[in-house]
Order: sequence, then structure tokens, then C-alpha cells
Amino acid sequence: MGHGDRLLTQYWVGDPVPMTQNRRKVTHYYIIKRRNREYFSFFMKFFVPLHPNLAIIKMKHILKATLAVMSLTAMTACDNNKFKVEGQIENAGDSVLYFENVGLEGINVVDSVKLSSDGSFSFSSAAPEAPEFYRLRIWDQIINVSIDSTETVIVKAKYPQMATEYEVSGSDNSQMIKELALKQIRLHQQAMAIQQNQSLGVDQANDSILGLINSYKNDVKNNYIFKEPYKAYSYFALFQTLGQWLIFNPRSNKDDIKVFAAVATSWDTYYPHSERGQNLHNIAIEGMKNQRIVESEQGGLTVDASKVTEAGVLDIELQDNHGQTRHLTDLKGKVVLLDFHIFALKDSPARILQMRELYNKFHGQGFEIYQVSLDSDEHFWKQQTEALPWVSVRDADGVDSQRLMMYNVQTVPDFFLIDRGNNLVKRGAQIKDLEVEIRKLL
Repeated sequence: MGHGDRLLTQYWVGDPVPMTQNRRKVTHYYIIKRRNREYFSFFMKFFVPLHPNLAIIKMKHILKATLAVMSLTAMTACDNNKFKVEGQIENAGDSVLYFENVGLEGINVVDSVKLSSDGSFSFSSAAPEAPEFYRLRIWDQIINVSIDSTETVIVKAKYPQMATEYEVSGSDNSQMIKELALKQIRLHQQAMAIQQNQSLGVDQANDSILGLINSYKNDVKNNYIFKEPYKAYSYFALFQTLGQWLIFNPRSNKDDIKVFAAVATSWDTYYPHSERGQNLHNIAIEGMKNQRIVESEQGGLTVDASKVTEAGVLDIELQDNHGQTRHLTDLKGKVVLLDFHIFALKDSPARILQMRELYNKFHGQGFEIYQVSLDSDEHFWKQQTEALPWVSVRDADGVDSQRLMMYNVQTVPDFFLIDRGNNLVKRGAQIKDLEVEIRKLL
């Protein structure tokens, strides 16, 4: 963009758990109060009472009855493994409504229907294992929805303003996505108004638009993404645009890398091995790589991009209790317990004793601990860690640390398991027996 150009020329919208099972509960320092997710399982049993007269029933009748039950069960199971998106689009008779999947590789049409005069529609498809994104579209009017499992999402709208005048129910994530979409539209409108205000000079217009963007980012970041980073709507928020620019751009903004990293780490916890979660990690890591190159070039140095290490875990670089800089990623080849800890907590001694037992048992097999202290008193921390055999580093920012945000740590202590390839495998909330999980990785 040359000097004197306007900033924008085109727009479009598109309970914490103890470290091991059956051990004394550890006091936690709560950073952000998080709603715990609950999971329920339902089981159905078919019960047929036995009676002596059943012996006279011919075998073929038993076989028919059995096949009928099996067929009914199969149809029910098949139906239960699908989600539905249904509803009504008013004033859209004879229009073609497309149901599209917004995938990592692009947008694909799943189904379509020519609407009748009442505008009713119903689409269904196989339930995803992790949150997935779809959209309803008539020409350039789009409604975005997310699907978590087998829910039924109901959408009611009016054409041709269906992108803004619609109601959605049956999906909390889709309701939040609507909120974010409407916010994005308002941002676009405000930016356009500034763009068209001829009384403003180029610099004034650009500064005003940048102010709008920063205000929008702070709102979305604090009130949506960091509030529940594991939700589908938080993922959706990461990829909102203004014109041709990403609002959160980890390739050029260091703080935006932390936003992507927070969602990536949270998705690792709730949706392990999902393609979208891995994609977020790759984006965050690429952004970190670019930032290192930029910072090195600004310092008069040049770095070969191919030599910047990429890993499946977000690096932590801090000084240990001996004054040496220690990188988390330098421990590649070992199974690592990444631990966030505060030694000033009442139950710290008991927890450190547990960690000593783990270290003594598994260190000889390739196990290491990378412990990040969040204590404010550096002298106290050095005293507490002087005799500890593992990697002990301290984050001077304490509970306000950006590293907690990157790893979505909401209570302290908290911990993660990392495999020999530098891949984050599980966090504490997912682990019932820590020793068993460590043995699996060794």
C-alpha cells in the first residue's frame, strides 16, 4: 500500500483435578473461573421375559423377530449419528438454498434444495467427531452455523436480508457465531463510514480505522475467545476478516499469535488429534517463526527460515534457577511433564513430593520435568528449587503471564504431558492415572 492510500478499499463479511488419582486434593489458584463440561451416556436394553410356552414358537418366527429388532436398532443408530439443520426462509420461494461445509480445504456443497413458497428446508449429515462449520447460502446471503455432534439446529430467516435478520436455536455456538457475525458487519459499516468521510485526511482515516479494529479485537478476545477458547465460536472468531485482511493475523502480529495459541491448546484438550486443532497449532507456530525472523532482521541479523524449528508444542523460553536460558523444545526426545506451579501455595510441598517420586521412577527411562514457577518472590523460588533435579524456570509475570494464556491455563497448578516428538498429548484434566500415561509414552 503506497503512501497516501486509504487503509481499506474493499470490504466483505464473511474442576481442576489432583495430579494423580486417589491422592490428597491440591489447593488451586484460580485465574479464570471455567464452567466444567459434563458428559452423559444413555443405554437402552431390550428385555424379553422367558416363558415355557415360548418353546412352541417356530425358529423362523424367532429369526424374523430378531432381524426386525436388528434392523430397527441399526436404523435408530444411523439416525442418532446424524445432525440436522432445518427451518424456514421467508420470501425465498423458488430460490435455491445451498447447504455448504466450510472445510480447511475450501467450501463444498453438501446439499441443496429449491425452496417452496413457505420456504421450509431440512438438511442432515453424519455427525462430526469435533466441531465443524457449515453455512446456508442463497446467492451472497450467508448464515454460518457450527455443529458439535448430533444436535438439530433450527434457523428462521427472511430473504433478502437473511444474513442479518435470522434466528437460530438448538446450538449455543451458532447463536454466539451470529453475535460475532453481526459485530463484524457493524465494524465493516463503521469502517466504511470513515473511509467515505472526505473531511478526514488519509492519516486520520487510517488511525480511526485502526482504532476501530483494535477496539473490536479487545472485545472479541476478552469477551469471547479467552472466555471459552474450546468453543467452536472462538475458533470462528479467529478467522473473521475486514476487507481482505484477517482481523487476528498471527503472521504479522505477535499478540495475535497468543490468541491463536490459546485456542489451539484448548482444542488439544477437548478435541485431541482433530485436523482443525492441528491446523491452529501450525498457524501459531508459523507466526512464531515469522516473528523470530523479523526480530532478528530488526536486530541486524539474518536467519534462514528453514532452520527455525517447528514443533507440535508452543515453546517456552525462560531462565532456570542457575541463570541459564532453557527452551521447552530443547527437551525433544524425552517424555516431558510441563508443570505450572506456585511454591507459595499451601499444598506445594506435598505436590513436589509426588513429582519427586515420578522423577525418580521414570527419569532413567527418558522422563523429564519442565516446571514453570509463577511465584512473585524470586529469592524464595530459588530457595525452594535449589535441590530439585529437574528443569526449574520462573516466569516473572506470574499469574498475568501470556504463557498461561497460550496454554489456556486457568488454574494453578496445572500440567501437560508432551511426547518424545515435542507433541502435546494431554493436560491434567484428561488424566486419571499419571503414571500409566507416562509409561505409555515411554
